[in-house]
Amino acid sequence: MTVRTTVVVATTAVALTAGFAAPAMAAQPGDHHRATRQAVRAAVQDGVPGVTLTAKDGRSTWSTTAGVGNLRTHAPRSADDRYRVGSITKTFVSTVLLQLEAEGRLSLDDTVEKWLPGVVHGNGNDGGRITVRQLLNHTSGIFNYTADETFGRTYFLKDGFFAHRYDTKTPQQLVAIAMAHQPDFAPGTSWNYSNTNFVLAGMVIQKVTGRTYGEEIRHRVIDPLHLTATSVPGTRVTVPRPSSRAYGKLAETATGPTYDVTELNPSLASSAGEMISDSADLDRFYAALLKGRLLPPEQLKEMSTTVAVPGHPEGGYGLGLMERELSCGVQVWGHDGGIHGSSSVAVTTADGRHSVAFNFNGDWSGDAGAVIEAEFCGE
Repeated sequence: MTVRTTVVVATTAVALTAGFAAPAMAAQPGDHHRATRQAVRAAVQDGVPGVTLTAKDGRSTWSTTAGVGNLRTHAPRSADDRYRVGSITKTFVSTVLLQLEAEGRLSLDDTVEKWLPGVVHGNGNDGGRITVRQLLNHTSGIFNYTADETFGRTYFLKDGFFAHRYDTKTPQQLVAIAMAHQPDFAPGTSWNYSNTNFVLAGMVIQKVTGRTYGEEIRHRVIDPLHLTATSVPGTRVTVPRPSSRAYGKLAETATGPTYDVTELNPSLASSAGEMISDSADLDRFYAALLKGRLLPPEQLKEMSTTVAVPGHPEGGYGLGLMERELSCGVQVWGHDGGIHGSSSVAVTTADGRHSVAFNFNGDWSGDAGAVIEAEFCGE
């Protein structure tokens, strides 16, 4: 779930921060990381309370922070901060489904109706015409439940958020919100980012395995990779320490008061965006994924087969995985993610050798694209 659009804690993601535009200033000889540090500081100058970033290039790992993790105490951000990663969750979910395909337990061309009979129906929705693959690459046409006007007022604007921040929402309830709307388009005929797709994907995992998507992620990804800072919180409202506070505007503009939105029940994001991690774990996860440690070659190829994203000719969307070519010609793979008070990005090169992950603990400003350009194109 990415939560940055017109409602400042926004409702959809586009493609790896929709920016990646302006190249950062070149680093001077002897300081490979100068450009990245400059881009991180610029994000704070732009209004982000604080930034934490960790990059890994070959055997070299380095971190940088800027700004504060707590606006009240002025405590700095930590390189070890854990944070809500939003739609980065989608890559974990896709990895599990592709593992299940490799094991012969499902096919990406199975219909949603096969695994979730009667769930996608009404108002022109038909799960018998939508495949699991179309869920994972956002070509299903299913309405994005976080774009529902009532849902937005209830969870993304100030009065609704403070009244409902601790509500528990089931996956079935989230899908039902989407089913009250007609599809955006016929399955397979276009592309539109929809968090509903990945709520359904999580439900498919549970139907196939008999265990929740979170249990499968822990068993198949978190534990094997020793991702000790990564968790699937379910309904837990706090972020484990070490962590910083998270801030949002809870408004339709980026002006006005800033609110502490750290505590919330992440079931409103479910398998579309509820996970928590830190930058080092995200670097490790995406590097392992692109190096083929989590998927056989056939499934990794499927995951990295992209469809066009309207308005973003420089990149495409695979199966829970985004691709982007930067200004210097470097191709990166990964995902971005946002949820109240938290905006995160994690990307790696195609060989998994060079990775970067970072987090803004504010959801209304900051040029994440400039940070990525600086890290990969800054010399």
